[in-house]
Amino acid sequence: MIEYLQNTPVASIIFIFTLVTSIYAFNDESLMAKFMLHPYSVYRKSNIYTLLTSGLIHGSWMHLAFNMFTFFFFAFQLEATIGSWRFALVYFIGLILSDIPSVIKHKNDMFYHSLGASGAISAVLFSYILFYPLTTLMIFPLPIPIWAALFGVLYLVYSYYMSKSSRDNINHDAHLFGAITGIIVTILLVPGIVPHFIQAITARFGA
Repeated sequence: MIEYLQNTPVASIIFIFTLVTSIYAFNDESLMAKFMLHPYSVYRKSNIYTLLTSGLIHGSWMHLAFNMFTFFFFAFQLEATIGSWRFALVYFIGLILSDIPSVIKHKNDMFYHSLGASGAISAVLFSYILFYPLTTLMIFPLPIPIWAALFGVLYLVYSYYMSKSSRDNINHDAHLFGAITGIIVTILLVPGIVPHFIQAITARFGA
């Protein structure tokens, strides 16, 4: 853990803090309620801080485990690749902007709440894909590994479709806009990333 803190301090602190805060909130309903995103309030310029704090808590152990598993496998390598301050920008801008569509969409729904770091983690994942598009990923329930770039395309299509039609209580808007934010912020921070991405893809096919 000391090595992680030295080499990737931002990802390490986010990982530890999110775990601790989420587990604590499982046993403290008042903290859970205080930290959750409430679009009705945020749209009316109240509890703006929940754009950040909602990413520090999760709705269940499964929700927490899935997000932290994904974070662990992509965030640390991304920070080592782009540096700590760039990684922090990708994560926190992704966290905030991924919630904005939910605030607008549910601005008049007093009973809607949202929580979890999925939007920020989607931003991290898609920033990672720009650097390592041909990394192979094993995605449940698919039995075969697929390239990260292909997974990214499928992820965007699925999130868009589900955001339009889903009734499963998952905030697919946060997933979709977090991913888009990760792409845009990375392109702005690393001007050569698009040529790098294209070259990596074309080199694989001998173009």
